[in-house]
Amino acid sequence: MRQIRELTSADNEALITIMADAYPGMNIVTEADRVRFLQRSEQIVADTAVTNWGLFDDDVLLGLMRLFDFTMTLHETAVFVGGVGSVAVGLAHKKQKVARDMIQFFLRHYRERGAALVALYPFRPDFYRQMGFGYGTKMNQYRVKPASLPHSGMDDVVFLTGGDRAVVESCYDRYAAQTHGMFVRHDYTWDAVFSDSAMRKVGVKQNGRIEGYILFTFQPGKAGHFLSNDLLVRELVYETPEALAQLLTFLHRQADQIGRVVFQNQDDSFHYLLHDPRLDDELMLRPTLYHETNVQGLGLMYRVVDVPRLFGQLADHDFGGQTCRLKLTLHDSFLPENAGEWVIGFENGRARLLTQNDYDAAIELDVAEFSSLIMGTADFRQLIAYRLAAVSDTAVVETVTRLFRSWRKPVCLTNF
Repeated sequence: MRQIRELTSADNEALITIMADAYPGMNIVTEADRVRFLQRSEQIVADTAVTNWGLFDDDVLLGLMRLFDFTMTLHETAVFVGGVGSVAVGLAHKKQKVARDMIQFFLRHYRERGAALVALYPFRPDFYRQMGFGYGTKMNQYRVKPASLPHSGMDDVVFLTGGDRAVVESCYDRYAAQTHGMFVRHDYTWDAVFSDSAMRKVGVKQNGRIEGYILFTFQPGKAGHFLSNDLLVRELVYETPEALAQLLTFLHRQADQIGRVVFQNQDDSFHYLLHDPRLDDELMLRPTLYHETNVQGLGLMYRVVDVPRLFGQLADHDFGGQTCRLKLTLHDSFLPENAGEWVIGFENGRARLLTQNDYDAAIELDVAEFSSLIMGTADFRQLIAYRLAAVSDTAVVETVTRLFRSWRKPVCLTNF
């Protein structure tokens, strides 16, 4: 009989075997590899906000996952959000709905604990979209010549050490509190940052306060050329334009050693910063005269698991300054208790659930698209055009679009 329970130390050998088979790229091969993996795993789950769970059939471990308790900035409100990672199924138990059962447990686990939203990084976006997860913000990768970066002064730029950890964390926390989509970080993440000897840490320090920082590593440039190197920016956080300018100046000055500075960010306006935003001076999108500037990828996905609680959490959020009564019909075949109909009253942008069935317009959509809509990564007009949503009266499409339009898409710098 199947059951899902939290893993204990007695399950370690089965856990390592499944992880080694499910993620060969982790190179868990030798006994020393297994010991290192277990030590890292134990360090992570030592944080009470992180737990390992497994699906068992009798006493046999079929699959496992890691659950994360997060605090996320949802527009301008700090909310409790559940995360799941390290989803793995034993090689002998594929196509037995192990992952499906674990993800359903994950959704109900956090719904019962008071979360309205959950999130994950998909190994396959289509797989999780079928389970009701909506797309988040795309990640952009730019490969920039250092000389293309703006430059001015960098009087306050310093290399950071372990002694700066507290002020770096404070900088991140202030940025996260003001940025839609950002997660509060767990201690083990900062432990990894400051114990990684390959990770360079540079910040803008003024009066003992960090106003911005970059984390970066080096990586090979041209194959077979040991003097050809690129600089990979792993994280860029800044609170002021001045801090950003100094950090970019630092990167600009690496032109004698670095071929390309590689940025991975969720900033759709980043190309405005660059003197030459082209990825390569010969790459164009044929047959039109559009120069290739970056590549993009889909990553973090979000899912609403409790609609009434969600709108309660967003009681102080301004839904575009709109005033109307909207009936929402939500389809959710994977988590049926989350499906339903609600009438939401918006007055000057403030939302509250209404008990009467009196409304100006009605919309109908699946939980995946609604999750993207509430996060600000989907445009309602486009959902209508793509037939991914329905509306009772096309005259209100623009009003509904304004309701859910976000001035900034969610940004997330946390891997899990």
